[in-house]
Amino acid sequence: MIFVTLGTQDKNFDRLLVAIDREIKRGNIKEKVIVQSGTTNFKSDNMEIFDLISKEEFEKLIKKCDLLITHGGVGSILTGLSHNKKVIAAARLSKYKEHINDHQVQIVEDFAKKGYILELKDFSKLDEVIAKSKTFKPKKYQSNTHNMIKLLEDYIDNI
Repeated sequence: MIFVTLGTQDKNFDRLLVAIDREIKRGNIKEKVIVQSGTTNFKSDNMEIFDLISKEEFEKLIKKCDLLITHGGVGSILTGLSHNKKVIAAARLSKYKEHINDHQVQIVEDFAKKGYILELKDFSKLDEVIAKSKTFKPKKYQSNTHNMIKLLEDYIDNI
């Protein structure tokens, strides 16, 4: 099963769902696709689409999926990585009014460069990225939280 999550951003991101729907119609996606669409109002007979779901349902779908396709939100990416899932991420772009700026481009590029995820830049090549995901071995994510806490503690101790 492929789980697609668009987060809770108040902007539309139908560009990603159009690409997924197209690949289903072409036969390049044969798995069941479940979508948490947030505020993106998209209709398709090829996908099971929910606007918002409970945290418990979200966790269930993350655990059950074989592939997570998501927007470039850090929370969504980290959730997938923390569950050892293969992740394809696509940045929301300001030029399409999907976000107020393009910070997700840097987030997605950084995670991809480090080998944690696959980046979807060109939506017309979604089939190629999905095919690549079949053999992709993501690098195990190492959280930097401990180092950040240590830096803050050291800073506070020195005030």
